[in-house]
Amino acid sequence: MKVTLVSRSGREFINGGLELPDSATVADLQEAIYKRTKKFYPSRQRLTVPVPPGSKERPVVLNYKKSLKDYFDEKQNKLTVVFKDLGPQVSYSTLFFFEYLGPLILYPIFYYFPMYKFFGYGEDRVIHPVQTYAVYYWCFHYLKRIMETFFVHRFSHATSPLSNVFRNCAYYWLFGSYIAYYVNHPLYTPVGDLQMKIGFGFGLVCQLSNLYCHIILKNLRNPDGSGGYQIPHGFLFNIVTCANYTTEIYQWLGFNIATQTVAGYVFLIVATSIMTNWALTKHRRLKKLFDGNEGRPKYPRRWVILPPFQ
Repeated sequence: MKVTLVSRSGREFINGGLELPDSATVADLQEAIYKRTKKFYPSRQRLTVPVPPGSKERPVVLNYKKSLKDYFDEKQNKLTVVFKDLGPQVSYSTLFFFEYLGPLILYPIFYYFPMYKFFGYGEDRVIHPVQTYAVYYWCFHYLKRIMETFFVHRFSHATSPLSNVFRNCAYYWLFGSYIAYYVNHPLYTPVGDLQMKIGFGFGLVCQLSNLYCHIILKNLRNPDGSGGYQIPHGFLFNIVTCANYTTEIYQWLGFNIATQTVAGYVFLIVATSIMTNWALTKHRRLKKLFDGNEGRPKYPRRWVILPPFQ
């Protein structure tokens, strides 16, 4: 079987195309491209079926598990594939590890070390109990995130663009430093003891609930990350579509109730807006996929992320 590879502009990507056995899979084609180019490893490739000029249809992405015959054009007696370079890639576990490692390291630096002398304050400062509980709470959260990355999460996509590492690290590392600076500041004024206990207690319950939500989502996928979209059931997923985002938002709300800083609430607002957008996208996708037609189950009526957002 001869496979013609073209770029999105229509130019031939590999002169003369590639000859593959009739039994070849898309994964075999990806390996053949890598062997020929020495640069574009499989996770860096995006292979699609060409769409007619002027068509508004989205191109079909080739599934690496399928046979190339599934995409063979019998009318033209050939197979043409559009190649796109996705750029350098990293595994999702690597991406998540580095974005969470920054806050885990940076926040305690502001608590344990005399950082504020560089900002014009003396080295002596009174450390309030809420600041001590806050550093423990913070470190528990990001340690949990890292452990989930390696032992809980199952990713539907193996890799992410390398550029996302810099973007995500900037987001987490800068916000982590921003919050740490004000929560551990020498002039920090703590909230009342009762408010601190309510905030951290509520937040800790939400952190553990968030872990349980991630375990539920893990069980919806096979160990290799496959399994497609499914309707999550159980626990808070019976009420909201994205219970994992709901508990994530509430655990930061608990942290802010206990610590009460502008920096913390700014982070909460930004994070909530991002996760709400993700939740709306997922909610619409699930409702579209599970429409109750042709034997498909109908997606139940649920909140999107937080009541009253339906």
